Amino acid sequence: MVASRATLPDLDALDPNELKALIVSQHELIVSRDDELERLKLLIAKLQRMRFGRSSEKLDRQIEQLELQLEALQQNDAEKVAALPEPLASVERRARPARRPLPAHLPREVRTYPPKQEACPDCGGELKHLGEDVSEMLEIESIRFKVIRQVRPKMACAGCDRIVQAEAPSRPIARGVAGPGLLAHVLASKFADHLPLYRQSEIYARQGVELDRSTLADWVCGTSQLFEPLVEALRRHVMAAQKLHADDTPVPVLAPGNGKTKTGRLWTYVRDDRPAGDQTPPAVWFAYSPDRKGEHPQTHLSKFHGTLQADAYAGFEQIYETGRIQEAACWAHVRRKFYDLEMAHKSLVAVEALRRIGELYAVESDISGRSPEERREVRNTRSRPLLESLKQWLDETLVKLSKKSDTAIAVRYALGRWDALLRYCDDGHLEIDNNAAERSLRAVALGRKNYLFAGSDRGGKSAAAIYSLIGTAKLNGIDPESYLRNVLSHIAEHPINRIDELLPWNFATESTEDSSRAA
Repeated sequence: MVASRATLPDLDALDPNELKALIVSQHELIVSRDDELERLKLLIAKLQRMRFGRSSEKLDRQIEQLELQLEALQQNDAEKVAALPEPLASVERRARPARRPLPAHLPREVRTYPPKQEACPDCGGELKHLGEDVSEMLEIESIRFKVIRQVRPKMACAGCDRIVQAEAPSRPIARGVAGPGLLAHVLASKFADHLPLYRQSEIYARQGVELDRSTLADWVCGTSQLFEPLVEALRRHVMAAQKLHADDTPVPVLAPGNGKTKTGRLWTYVRDDRPAGDQTPPAVWFAYSPDRKGEHPQTHLSKFHGTLQADAYAGFEQIYETGRIQEAACWAHVRRKFYDLEMAHKSLVAVEALRRIGELYAVESDISGRSPEERREVRNTRSRPLLESLKQWLDETLVKLSKKSDTAIAVRYALGRWDALLRYCDDGHLEIDNNAAERSLRAVALGRKNYLFAGSDRGGKSAAAIYSLIGTAKLNGIDPESYLRNVLSHIAEHPINRIDELLPWNFATESTEDSSRAA
């Protein structure tokens, strides 16, 4: 460990060789600490990538523990550096990565500190401006509520007694007291930052503003109803794609009457063709259903024509039978089954399968962002031979396994979907897996962990609407809270036949300008 101030020798009494030895020993400790920091960061990054491809509460807990371990190590490191005397502290600070410049878009408050002396302290001469040193400090202001008092003077005509008065400004929620900024903050805090309404209520109370949870819940419901035409426009944009990613996740819902919960579902449909070089804005549309019956995705996809990238959920089978929608299976699901085997049994078959699947992903890494034509050509040149070899190996391996073994089940899962797993090679628009849909569900999983359940089926539908807008804003690189604030400022009076103008990619420029003016 780095020596504390109390145990350090008298640096002035050390000869040059002893001082050098001390600095070298401290440097070795610093390097060791940096190595540990990097190891933790790489491990966390690796686990996070794995989480995109698997649904595992154990893995989530492991990541959380590593994040806490990294945070504790970094805090401990800062305390040790603060206790070091100079020059060791200066050496340590210089060894750290360069500090990033503070964001240019943030507002600047200039504070000038003139010297206390009005004349030269040596000779009393007049002081002239020579230059200045400028440094910056990042600061944050706590939540600041304000009340906007809307005053509408009444004017009377002196000749005919006609009374003239401006119309009352529209509000996002009729007769509601919440402004667009507050509503956006409540929505973003709950659905983007996973902060339950009761915790928000406690935070606001510390600011001297009492907002009951039931009031906040009414606001969430009211805004989701206000968003319905916008979410419908978003759904049309998503369903107009030639290829979709689809998935679903359970959502506990409070059952009326008995206080218990039932299991509803949130379905996600993602349009994102950026990996194939397409500049069409990406989007995600969520839909809620009270159960997982196949009739729900059939209804959601009733107007869709193209390829569906999804898992092996049986409810999709009837959709594929019509021929209107083609199935593209997910290699991440195949890989996950072998990964679980490797973790549980150290299976040599699983190790070899993972190696071969990894080769397929290496090809995808090289062609991400290229045109569909290029992707198709490279896949047929490089991936198809790998796939043919993999199938032959799987066929040969299966006959050597017990029919009831977990390994045989994993092999049959891949072989049973082989045509659908190969489809991505024939179409450069498709992806090798369905991770785009699984990534979109991450916010739902985190929210479910924090606020446990939806209050009703109506609450599930409200959540689906708001997750759709927030998720789409994120896909387009737009701050969700700023976007929602600007939409809520305009949507009440916006013409319904021009609702597409409020979609995130159309509204981004105006949102940015409004945010700059507010700053």
